[in-house]
Amino acid sequence: MTSSSRESERVSAPDRGREAASDRGSEDASDADRERRAASSDGRGWFGVDRPRIAGGLAVPALLGAVLLAYFVVPVAAFLFRSRRVDVLAGLADPAVRDAIATSLLTAPVSTAIATVFGVPLAYVLSRASFRGKRLVEALVLLPLVVPPIVGGVMLLTIVGRYTPIGAAAAALGVPLTGSAAGVVLAQTFVAAPFLVVTARAGFDGVDQRLEEASRTLGYGRLRTIRLVSLPLARNAIAAGMVLTFVRAIGEFGATMMVAYTPRTMPTRIRVAFIARGIDAVVPIALALVAIAVIVVVAVQLLVGTPRRG
Repeated sequence: MTSSSRESERVSAPDRGREAASDRGSEDASDADRERRAASSDGRGWFGVDRPRIAGGLAVPALLGAVLLAYFVVPVAAFLFRSRRVDVLAGLADPAVRDAIATSLLTAPVSTAIATVFGVPLAYVLSRASFRGKRLVEALVLLPLVVPPIVGGVMLLTIVGRYTPIGAAAAALGVPLTGSAAGVVLAQTFVAAPFLVVTARAGFDGVDQRLEEASRTLGYGRLRTIRLVSLPLARNAIAAGMVLTFVRAIGEFGATMMVAYTPRTMPTRIRVAFIARGIDAVVPIALALVAIAVIVVVAVQLLVGTPRRG
């Protein structure tokens, strides 16, 4: 190689280095642009700040769901707006309203307790046992959910009505099953208890049976295994069922109206006030009913907690 060619290579080498550096810089800039575009497309801005975004495949479901959500929210908002022109405290001071609130606050917890005591064992049996007629039992549990509440009240009257053997015997003992607080409890339990059974069963279905089997191998009996393993693991579902049962019981109207129109509960009082004086007369007790339901739901969530994804 001649001296002139070597000199030319030494002179061109820095130029090639600068060109390579320039090419690398261009590639880095292109990579940065691509990263910014990717960040924008995945819901993040240039500074890593999240921004709301709905994936293309969820846009239509989200829109349809928003329509239903609006259908829920708008009536509630309109009702709350209307309540601004009503003297709520004066309405709640009405003795009839206070008696209705007291009756509901007395009977709904009793109905919920009855549903829990008898419904949780039934839910566990339906979750764990296989027996002839199980499908029929499951259908009977769901029956009060699918029949209109007023029809459920008629069914109850055929069993506990004043002129039936059971109703007459109870009345003779001084415990009438119609037109009394006992009748309210019977009606509330009939329509609300299935919520607890269905929800608690779903909770027991989610408990790994291998954990129960491990407890049995350690020498624990069936009942102790249920108490120490199954119930704690299903407690969130059971609590949710109790909330649904209480809210359904305290808001029950149809069956209660048939079995025990008096003493009046909050829903029956709402009906009477609406017929007599219109919507404005209903606002105070309706707000009280909603407030009680919300307080119960929040309290249970704070005490029990919400289910976590495993």
